[in-house]
Amino acid sequence: MDKVVRSAAEAVADIGDGASLAVGGFGLSGVPGTLIQALFRQGATGLSVVSNNCGVDGGGLGVLLAAGRIARVTGSYVGDNKEFARQYLAGELELELIPQGTLAERLRAGGCGIPAFFTPAGVGTPVAEGGLPWRHTPDGGVAVAAPPKEVRTFDGREYVLEHGITTDFALVRAARGDRHGNLVFAKAARNFNPPAAMAGRITIAEVEELVEPGELDPDAVHLPGVFVQRVVALTAQQAADKPIEKRTVRSA
Repeated sequence: MDKVVRSAAEAVADIGDGASLAVGGFGLSGVPGTLIQALFRQGATGLSVVSNNCGVDGGGLGVLLAAGRIARVTGSYVGDNKEFARQYLAGELELELIPQGTLAERLRAGGCGIPAFFTPAGVGTPVAEGGLPWRHTPDGGVAVAAPPKEVRTFDGREYVLEHGITTDFALVRAARGDRHGNLVFAKAARNFNPPAAMAGRITIAEVEELVEPGELDPDAVHLPGVFVQRVVALTAQQAADKPIEKRTVRSA
């Protein structure tokens, strides 16, 4: 099945207000920036986003955040985005913070059809005991707090119950991909893109290099095309657009 669509705009056209999205990337590495920009122009709002972080000011998911298009974030990291922190502390945005490894496994579990699992991460902390503010009041109080989670003991060790995550859509970026949706990711971009892609009911992948079926070594494929419904081939300029969060300069 040829899953290539003509443009990023066409690929995200049916993402409606209030949709849930799993978005790949780690920091700004492997972020599907072209799809995010297309979604920004498309105008969907009230989005619930599941992603390791919410981009930076003016970059990645930060573009949608600054425009007030995101209503809820499920993620692991708030730093390096002042607008993210401002909206959360002002009660304009709901945020569920999850340990990073747990977030990756919740996405993977959802994609595999696993409804829930037990993990030791978070036992004895507010992650398991509840109380973490999901939403603040404008004066700094707690409007919505995280509920407590079930904890069980296995072989003398406590574990907390976490639920798998599935979303309406997923947006990911791959280094290479074919027309069937088989994808290969580069380096750090592989961290969250595969599990995010697995969690989406409709997964849209932007690929830096589109190849014909059969050109990818099956042993090199990181994500099989069964998890991908739409493929967008990036232009050379789009593929080369790889911003970084911080540039470190060191004298010789």
